Amino acid sequence: MSDNLYKELETIVYGMGGTFFGTSDVEDHLPEPLKRYPIAITFGVRLSDAIIDEIDDKPTFTYFNHYRSVNALIDQISLRLVLSIQAHGKRAYSIAASQSIPSSPIPYSGVFPHKTGAVLAGLGWIGKNGLFIHKDYGPRVRLGTVLTDMELPCENIILQNNCSSCNRCVKACPALALTGNKWEFGKPRENVVDARACSEYMNRNFKHIGRGSVCGICIKVCPSGSSII
Repeated sequence: MSDNLYKELETIVYGMGGTFFGTSDVEDHLPEPLKRYPIAITFGVRLSDAIIDEIDDKPTFTYFNHYRSVNALIDQISLRLVLSIQAHGKRAYSIAASQSIPSSPIPYSGVFPHKTGAVLAGLGWIGKNGLFIHKDYGPRVRLGTVLTDMELPCENIILQNNCSSCNRCVKACPALALTGNKWEFGKPRENVVDARACSEYMNRNFKHIGRGSVCGICIKVCPSGSSII
């Protein structure tokens, strides 16, 4: 039965324009109020190479529009998943595509990091840019997450981190927010990226483009999944 439900949810994601899909058991990584939803459904949408390739030393207006459009699609897919799960008598909790809660215990973060579910689902790893690196598409993706108490097959296989000696993102970051350290599961985010420095730089320098909410330079220069290497 769980395999049929998995297939039904997967079909929703792909039918609405999602690019990849996976599940994982994230109970040990959830804040106490969300532990009632131990299974994470992770999906993602691949970004446009043509739009990412236009980014140089700052984001473009086209990239900001693309970013918002993809986030809206992700939230719509999440809603459809929630409704489908509820129709089966189970509970579901969607995580906003892009969310930063000021009162969060970890500054510049949401209620649950999409990247945690994506890594545990075996879809990729975290790069030196602090971003999720999909095993096929690199960082040129956006993630969505729905937490649920529905029983679904999970393997929780963590892939090898394939960031090597490449430091393109570290050198290109205008905010000097990247440490160059390789991501390791369980280590704090600050070991890889200074989220405050990143956010403040965007807000200070790109306010006229997307209200200072996007950059994209580290996505553009990453060789993983790049269309121009």
